[in-house]
Amino acid sequence: MSIQTITHVEYHCADAARTAGELQTGFGFRRDAEQPAWKPGVQAVHLRQGTIQLRLKSSEFGDHPVARWVERHGEGVAVLALGCTDPRAALERAERHGAEVLDRDGALIAGFGDTALRLVPLPDDAPQPAGGELLDALDHVAICVPAGQLAAAVLFCEAALGMHRIFGEYIAVGEQAMDSSVVQSPSGDVTFTLIEPDTGRRAGQIDTFLADHGGAGVQHLALRTEDIATAVRTARSRGVEFLATPGAYYDGLAERLGDTAIPVETLRELDVLVDQDHGGQLFQIFARSTHPRRTFFLELIERQGAGTFGTANIKALYEAVERQRASV
Repeated sequence: MSIQTITHVEYHCADAARTAGELQTGFGFRRDAEQPAWKPGVQAVHLRQGTIQLRLKSSEFGDHPVARWVERHGEGVAVLALGCTDPRAALERAERHGAEVLDRDGALIAGFGDTALRLVPLPDDAPQPAGGELLDALDHVAICVPAGQLAAAVLFCEAALGMHRIFGEYIAVGEQAMDSSVVQSPSGDVTFTLIEPDTGRRAGQIDTFLADHGGAGVQHLALRTEDIATAVRTARSRGVEFLATPGAYYDGLAERLGDTAIPVETLRELDVLVDQDHGGQLFQIFARSTHPRRTFFLELIERQGAGTFGTANIKALYEAVERQRASV
């Protein structure tokens, strides 16, 4: 009955066709060969790349559930579909541990704010990469929760979903601070980074997200690539904007980390960040949010042996988003 993977992400937006076009042009997603049936007033577009599957939906009807979701939260992740060996048993476990069942027939439970979790069977045939793609898989999902709710969110993931806490860190950046925990499925293929603000410090980007999004929700999706340099160059050439990194960050890399698998000159050129753990190094960069509320964005990440989340990673994300807020 255990959760094995994220089979797809359901994304609600104002114009599914337009958003799909942006993801196709900028990041190389392609339309799924089997598109959903057209319904009057409702757009649905399914995209895939590597093992990543995105299901975009919008509605021109103001009273449609998708339109109401977008009105409350802006564009963003409405549902995470979790592939289970036994969805019914997974639903029963979640309910025993206090999960609110939103749709029993659809195995849909409340997750984080209005971001729900759908418990689905594992696909008979796993998605196969088409070759020559920029992105390979969904690495992790970053979720912001209101102050004081982090511990409860971790407990929910452990008790109701069978996940395990693998990392936690309190991060202070200037006068702002946040607390975080990373939970992961036993398979290692479902990873949530849970973040709450420290309201005893000056309000920062997590507070802003919670206010503008209207409560807990997904701040970003991290998409894994085997070649981040090529992915960034290609996406940038297609119009995708990434957050800049101060040059001083790269001046101290050699002293902090020693040799890096990607030359420092290349990292500096592309604004790519690097961190390492006992297993190796990882490289990441954050795309500039294109949404009016600045409440959702994408991250690109390449892992070369690294399997955990170091302090520098989370701090780098926090600082990068602060730079975007300051430049708006």
